[in-house]
Amino acid sequence: MYEGTFKSVTDGELVTGAVVALTKTDVVINIGFKSDGLISFNEFRDLQGLKIGDEVEVMVVEKEDREGHLNLSRKQARITRAWERIVEVHKTGEVITGIVTSKTKGGLIVDVFGMETFLPGSQIDVKPVTDYDQFVGKTMEFKVVKINEAIKNAVVSHKALIESDIEAQRAEIMSKLERGQVLEGTIKNITDFGAFMDLGGLDGLLYITDISWGRISHPTEVLKLDQKLKVVVLDFDDEKKRISLGLKQLTPHPWDILPDTITEGSVVKGKVVNIEDYGAFLEIMPGVEGLVHVSEITWANTPINAKEFFKLGDEHEAKIVTLDKANRKMSLSIKQMSEDPWSTIENRFPEASRHSGLVKNITPYGVFVELSTGIGGMIHISDLSWLKRFNHPSDYTKVGSHIDVVILGIDKENRKLQLGHKQLEEDPWNALQDTFAVGTLHEATVIRKDDKGAVVQLPYGLEGFAPNRHLNKEDGKTVQADETAQFVVIEFDRNEKRIVLSHTRIWEQSKEVEKEAVKKEARVEAEKTKKAVKNIQGKVEKATLGDLGALAEIKAKLQEGEKGEEEAK
Repeated sequence: MYEGTFKSVTDGELVTGAVVALTKTDVVINIGFKSDGLISFNEFRDLQGLKIGDEVEVMVVEKEDREGHLNLSRKQARITRAWERIVEVHKTGEVITGIVTSKTKGGLIVDVFGMETFLPGSQIDVKPVTDYDQFVGKTMEFKVVKINEAIKNAVVSHKALIESDIEAQRAEIMSKLERGQVLEGTIKNITDFGAFMDLGGLDGLLYITDISWGRISHPTEVLKLDQKLKVVVLDFDDEKKRISLGLKQLTPHPWDILPDTITEGSVVKGKVVNIEDYGAFLEIMPGVEGLVHVSEITWANTPINAKEFFKLGDEHEAKIVTLDKANRKMSLSIKQMSEDPWSTIENRFPEASRHSGLVKNITPYGVFVELSTGIGGMIHISDLSWLKRFNHPSDYTKVGSHIDVVILGIDKENRKLQLGHKQLEEDPWNALQDTFAVGTLHEATVIRKDDKGAVVQLPYGLEGFAPNRHLNKEDGKTVQADETAQFVVIEFDRNEKRIVLSHTRIWEQSKEVEKEAVKKEARVEAEKTKKAVKNIQGKVEKATLGDLGALAEIKAKLQEGEKGEEEAK
């Protein structure tokens, strides 16, 4: 009967007990068991004004310890109850309140229902937080985002609440959003391609091309961080929650409000904002651009590279050639800012006049020379020198050099000048045709050789050509490059400016002369013998034995002479 008057309890059970006594260090709790339990006052710090008769929930740690005492704990009871509630709110997503008690590695410790939970630094706010100390001691709202049943550990988040509020705001804004709607926002981030704006819980992108009607290279030229602006909604995507914003669209397009002074024929000033191979675009006012085509840069008809003529940011004056407001197009001309120099070309550059020009370009067939801005012509490779032949004009002059010229002809229709350089001097071939007549001998040096022959440097700066077969020496070798030898002129053509030479013919002619000398000597001897025979025959009337002997001797000499002549031949 006595045992039946006590409650039956087990270790780990949660029970309700009454405070039956208070000491300086402990609280005596009666749970209806056969003995009372003692709990340290430290576990009741959160309860102010604890008194005898109050009921509290405690956990039975041990019914009887080694000394037979009942071991109770209010702290363990509170932790168990707190964990049960944390598990419940994790399932329901309920917002709870907790106190940040301390800072720890990577975050904060939060007391929730009397149990310590972990608040990671990344879950404190939507913005990065570096100073954790400012939150210690604060009471804040949280959501339980993760639990671990095995070790009874919970992770809470304050950021989740903020994001939830933001999401609600986003949903509300998106539900009221319309294209063309004007909103006010704050610039929160600037990138190379645009600026992100906070529209009050919802972000929108202001793309760089929608910031200004004029061209800008970076948004920072116009915008600043934390700047408040009114923008217009250009487009939005409910699913992706993307909003495209525009700033320039709040003002009229500059083409629609062009001033009356912008007309065809008027002169404008513009800044180079884009350069292409075919020309450059000048911005004459923000959002209004005109094209200067390469053909409208200069009056010269020689090709010009727009990327060499223009530089980004440079300013130029130009004349409006065409204006199409409907299609927002404008063509400009720089060359028409000055008079066409070709209209009076005969006055400034008459035929036979002499000038100095700048070599602008060199091609295999000639040299292009600029005499003044927009005026130029070409010197054909054959008109560079009277005396020398060039494989390429670059052997004679270089781009950027100055060269004297004479005007040979004017093609006004095609805007071309025919220029000459060698014509500055008289044709030396007229005076040299006697000096280098066919058959004359000259000492000359071989400059270069190829498979056809050799170019030979002659006196007075002339050059001649010796075919390969005319380079043979008497010893069987050939005249080599840089070698000096005797040459005979075998052809002189003043009209074609050509001199053909031969070294071989010199020693071949010497041998021919020797042969002719031998022949001549044999003929002379034969003539003498014939005359002697005739003289003897004329004086002798009658033949004698002695005469016959003399005649025989003379006849033998005559035959011997004829034989020598045959051998010579």
